[in-house]
Amino acid sequence: MLLCWATAVFYCFFCFYLGRSATGSSGYFTYTLQALAWRRGALSLGHDYPWLELAVFEGDWYVSFPPVPSVPLFFLTFIFGDMTPDNLLVKLYALTGCLAVYHLLKKAGYDKLSAAGFSLLCSFAGCLLSLTTEGAVWFQAQTLAFALTSAAVCLLFIGKPTPALVCYALAVGCRPFNAVYGLPLFALYCEQCKNKQVQFRQAALRLLPGVVLGLMIAAAYGWYNWARFGNPLEFGHNYLPEFSWQGGTQFSLAHVADNVKTFLLSLPFYQDLDGWKLRQFGFCFLIANPVFILLLCWIGADLLRRRFSLSKLAVILCFFLHLFLLLLHRTFGGYQFGARYTCDLLPYAALYLALPGHRRAMRLGEGLLLIFACAFAVYGAAVILL
Repeated sequence: MLLCWATAVFYCFFCFYLGRSATGSSGYFTYTLQALAWRRGALSLGHDYPWLELAVFEGDWYVSFPPVPSVPLFFLTFIFGDMTPDNLLVKLYALTGCLAVYHLLKKAGYDKLSAAGFSLLCSFAGCLLSLTTEGAVWFQAQTLAFALTSAAVCLLFIGKPTPALVCYALAVGCRPFNAVYGLPLFALYCEQCKNKQVQFRQAALRLLPGVVLGLMIAAAYGWYNWARFGNPLEFGHNYLPEFSWQGGTQFSLAHVADNVKTFLLSLPFYQDLDGWKLRQFGFCFLIANPVFILLLCWIGADLLRRRFSLSKLAVILCFFLHLFLLLLHRTFGGYQFGARYTCDLLPYAALYLALPGHRRAMRLGEGLLLIFACAFAVYGAAVILL
């Protein structure tokens, strides 16, 4: 309750300072347009909206993003029409993810204060905060993916594989690269069954409903993509003008070097004739999301002590694989505070914290990092938006 109240009070003051509505609609309301098209029984939007990122295919315009964020908006359009509360939704999604991490850490044995501190560090104390100030199409996808992935990790940790796998499948329908989380989730489930001495047949049967439901959700994605673009794996991004006829390449190894230079090695500030300024097209993801500094420290400590498990190895391998896949992207988020694509990696840190081998309390240094991270996130979001 304290986390919820603190979040509400913070946004009341912060949005007032920014001069933005905390609950209003966004001008980048692509998912709302998709929901309204569904209500008409259409898959396409019917005409162009020049300021939005839309896929152009066979003379019609389509939403170029995975469809799951349009599902809650479908129901909201019956109340709000095309003025859906996008700005409120991104805040609720981020808060849901934060509370899921809190519940996960509480179940893992952390005291309330430490669980709250680490849940903030894994959510609002980084560039995810800047994504909650406006409910634009890109930010809805990332914040909802964060909420669903965090919920999947939490639900599986407390022994509820079926809803966990449903949340995981829905998260992939927000951010397709979140499919990488499947391996650490499976490793966690295997370890749980081994520790409880569950027989293979019983473990497989318990997992089966979630797998079937997840595959049904995946099949729905495939059908939707095939019905629009004739390809079950095509969500539409390749039909954006910048990739379809302007010569750009969405994912390529050629993008990795520049992205490494910016998002792994670049400092957050640069100096020009007017003094020091914050970089507004990205900088080192470790500074943008300081929880990853701690994650690397925890991994280093486990390496030195040779304190590893199947779940930890899966988290480490998938974290770096997921990061590499993100580095293949041409824009890596464009105009932004920090490295917003790396918000997709935050649940790895939460899961790693919950696994055995960590002290179940926040240390002084981690608390100080939390304070710095929160302050820097608020400052960065304000600079980017003002």
